[in-house]
Amino acid sequence: MSTTPPPASASGPGRKPPSAASKYLFVFLLGLVIGIVAVVMLLRTLESRKTWRDHYPDALMHLLSAQAAQMRENATANRCSPTDTLPHLQALRTLGNDFERALPELRDDQRFVAHAAQFRGELDAALSAPPVGCQGVTQAADKVGEACKACHQDFR
Repeated sequence: MSTTPPPASASGPGRKPPSAASKYLFVFLLGLVIGIVAVVMLLRTLESRKTWRDHYPDALMHLLSAQAAQMRENATANRCSPTDTLPHLQALRTLGNDFERALPELRDDQRFVAHAAQFRGELDAALSAPPVGCQGVTQAADKVGEACKACHQDFR
């Protein structure tokens, strides 16, 4: 009687069973993706709970920075006429009026009040006698920048 040899099985002698590492890797990557999505959703929810009052101090500083940068860019590009410079000086002065409202926790601090007054004073001086030429615009921008830097050194 002839017998056929038994079929070779995956768990036969000399063969290793298949590794479960790929399954573990897949589950790990799936958990990582789900975790990232959950963290993003949580952070967006927390961010959406903020009101305009929470964003106002940062927005004010960004606007001040943008106006000062545009004024410096005009000076670099040799566009230093009063019609190019005055709108930025006026915008900076208007934004300077909001320091106390934007940062109410510092409203009673005398150093902050002095820095805000110095900032507004530099801009008032520049507006009362508009800078002439690019060198004057650069000097006015430097004075405004120094007033900003002095406050940031104390309160940042």
